[in-house]
Amino acid sequence: MFLAFDTALYLTKCLQPCQTPEDFVAATSPGHIMIGGLFAIHEKMLSSEDYPRRPQIQKCIGFEISVFLQTLAMIHSIEMINNSTLLSGVKLGYEIYDTCAEVTVAMAAALRFLSKFNCSREIVEFKCDYSSYMPRVKAVIGAGYSEITIAVSRILNLQLMPQVSYESTAEILSDKIRFPSFFRTVPSDFYQTKAMAHLIQKSGWNWIGMITTDDDYGRLALNTFAIQAAANNVCIAFKEVLPAFLSDGTIEVRIDQTLEKIIAEAQVNVIVVFLRQFHIFSLFKKALERNINKIWIASDNWSTATKITTIPNVTKIGKVVGFAFRRGSMSSFHSFLQTLHMFPGDYNKPLHEYAMLLSTCAYVEDHDLSQCIFNHSQGTLAYKANKAVERNFFMRNDFLWDYTEPGLIHSIQLAVFALAYGIRDLCQARDCQNPNAFQPWELLNVLKNVTFTDGGNSFHFDAHGDLNTGYEVVLWKEINGHMTITKMAEYDLQNDVFIVTDQETKDEFRNLKKIPSKCSKECSPGEMKKATKSQHSCCYECVNCPENHYSNQTDMDRCFLCNNETHWAPVRSTRCFEKEVEYLNWNDSLAILLLALSLLGIIFVLVIGIIFTRNVNTPVVKSSGGLTVCYVILFCHFLNFASVGFFIGEPHDFTCKTRQMLFGVSFTLCVSCILVKSLKILLAFSFDPKLQNFLRCLYKPVPIIFTCTGIQVIICTFWVIFAAPAVEENVSLPRVIILECEEGSTLAFGTMLGYIAILAFICFIFAFKGRKLPENYNEAKFITFGMLIYFIAWLTFIPVYATTFGKYLPAVEIIVILISNYGILCCTFFPKCYVILCKQETNTKSAFLKMIYNYSSHSAGSLAMSHVSLDSTNSNITMAKPSFSDKSTAWQKSKDLQAQTFAHICRENATSLSKTLPRKRMSSI
Repeated sequence: MFLAFDTALYLTKCLQPCQTPEDFVAATSPGHIMIGGLFAIHEKMLSSEDYPRRPQIQKCIGFEISVFLQTLAMIHSIEMINNSTLLSGVKLGYEIYDTCAEVTVAMAAALRFLSKFNCSREIVEFKCDYSSYMPRVKAVIGAGYSEITIAVSRILNLQLMPQVSYESTAEILSDKIRFPSFFRTVPSDFYQTKAMAHLIQKSGWNWIGMITTDDDYGRLALNTFAIQAAANNVCIAFKEVLPAFLSDGTIEVRIDQTLEKIIAEAQVNVIVVFLRQFHIFSLFKKALERNINKIWIASDNWSTATKITTIPNVTKIGKVVGFAFRRGSMSSFHSFLQTLHMFPGDYNKPLHEYAMLLSTCAYVEDHDLSQCIFNHSQGTLAYKANKAVERNFFMRNDFLWDYTEPGLIHSIQLAVFALAYGIRDLCQARDCQNPNAFQPWELLNVLKNVTFTDGGNSFHFDAHGDLNTGYEVVLWKEINGHMTITKMAEYDLQNDVFIVTDQETKDEFRNLKKIPSKCSKECSPGEMKKATKSQHSCCYECVNCPENHYSNQTDMDRCFLCNNETHWAPVRSTRCFEKEVEYLNWNDSLAILLLALSLLGIIFVLVIGIIFTRNVNTPVVKSSGGLTVCYVILFCHFLNFASVGFFIGEPHDFTCKTRQMLFGVSFTLCVSCILVKSLKILLAFSFDPKLQNFLRCLYKPVPIIFTCTGIQVIICTFWVIFAAPAVEENVSLPRVIILECEEGSTLAFGTMLGYIAILAFICFIFAFKGRKLPENYNEAKFITFGMLIYFIAWLTFIPVYATTFGKYLPAVEIIVILISNYGILCCTFFPKCYVILCKQETNTKSAFLKMIYNYSSHSAGSLAMSHVSLDSTNSNITMAKPSFSDKSTAWQKSKDLQAQTFAHICRENATSLSKTLPRKRMSSI
């Protein structure tokens, strides 16, 4: 009865505004140097109207246990400093105000901080220069929320009063031009958003949602995160903005709209949330009603909030991964909470209020205690209570420990220590027991360079006034039906890496990756993303990588091009393959066939050489120009066949040069010898006196051979010197590299072949002239056939060689060489071998003489008849029966021509035969 009546009495006074400025103070303690504090102990102001009608500060409702603990952390830290030797003889006092999560209330508190010290009235003087102005406090710790901190900081800048925040993370506060007196003991949101984007990208998510508040903190966080997300190829599917303060009547409607958006975006399974705890409390309660299960990325505002983890059935909300400030040693603060009932609370109204709320919920279980306190704190209790009742219920202080957020407590401790160390450095040469010892702006200058320690770690503010302590990555984990907060990893700000040492934590990361949150299906390696009509780069189609391109990771924006000179890749390839180096190899079936034909040709050459050697004194061999010429020609054929070996196998610069030079010179020598033979045959069997005289002058065998071959040697020498053939890698084919001999100079190559063609053509003309000579001993006809084969082969070679590429290109030239070589060899030597082996009766001196005599007689008779016809024409003789004297004259001329021809044959072709010719036969002729 007593408690219920007492509580009702206090609630009836809740609508009365503060009567004196002291009513506005939440907690205070005197000292030589006063430190101000700003904490949102209540979550909103109580107002019965939509808009205030009078400029008065309203009462606040919604007691926040976690923030109440933050005020205790500041008080405890100051008491630790006062009880230490850090500030010998100097006591720190404090003056803490409840901002009620409202900018207006916080600015009113800031005006109190700026009011003149030791003045009978609360006044803030307007001055052009505040260098000597002495406000009631020297520095301010707070506020927690960035929106409030930004507003307060602009007022405190007027006097350059140091402001050290323990929670405000908005990136804009690092701007020392706009906020020159601001410091903080937590990292900037730049690092938090960067870490979030990195975590999302590392987990394989690229299609996420984002919820923020409609204030400076939320908008700045949204903009910064959007930049970081884009840098990590993460797209934001939707951006929902909620009213920043609970006093806004539209907040419930906006939460409902946000949940509808989450349900509509079914592919979004990851949501980044930059909200305050009361936003999350309402959001999660309504999300549980709609069975929404997602992955929530929590900002440092609520990632360790016990108020949220104790929501009934919160485990069904999904997984929560958050970023929290690094914690320090909590043992001293834990002891402080254990003895809180012994703490003098005469000037600590939040402490009295907590005691009343706790007593009101005396018979409630611990797991329901927070909800009971929240429900009863919707009306403000008066700050008077029965001390005996308070002390009895303070024995449940383990409940407070459960609501402690270690990162924030440590951050507040660092803020107090930073100010304490700065004051120590400033007071070394001053008497700081005198409150007028220094101005706030002097402390500001010291804080910029102060270095202090806590728990063995050294701390200092950077050029932006930030204390970059780093982050802890926490995971909300269900244990025994309750949500607990466990540490997953640490985030290193400088190196942008997550430090994970626990194998269980690594498994948790892997489990997170299994939950997809993508706009489009993941493109596997071998595919690339193709943009669709959507404005988001994360919405795409997957297409195969084209030939000679590859992708070796998932969701690649493009396929990488292989080095076309050395590598290749098929369609949808995950890597490049080395091109296979190809050339006409020794074990290639075509190469083996060509080598076999070459070896067969060499065998033919050797066999013909043996046959001619054994029949060296026969008319057939002698009529071929003798053994020396035959050996030279056969040796040339041997070299031509042997040159085939230089076209097969891995090409080198030496083989590229050798094969063309060897073929060119040897084939030229062969054709030169055949040319001499053709000239000799034509000279031996020609009965035209004019042609005879010309051929006798022309016929110089050795000079002809040396000259013709020497010209080819000169051509090849210039070719080797100025544009030598060399090995070249042909990379034009998609999958192979062809090692081939680049001829160096097409002109030189064509000149070499063209010169051989000219010699062959001359040889062909001479041989064609003598094609009707005696059959068994006549080479002219077969030389003609051989040259025709040569021309046909090489005329075919030109277009085929020009249009062929690949490793079989050398085979084309080999085939042409073999065809021309076989053609000349067969036409030059095979008929003679046939006569030597199969018609031995015709390969005798007598048979040879008889053949010569018959041919000469026939040729002389024909020539005589042509002379008679010519004479008759020239003498204008009519066609009449010739007289006996005319016949005798013609016959005599025929005999003379036969004698001349036969003598020439014997002299030129068979010297031994002319010596054995019977003188009777000669005289009769």
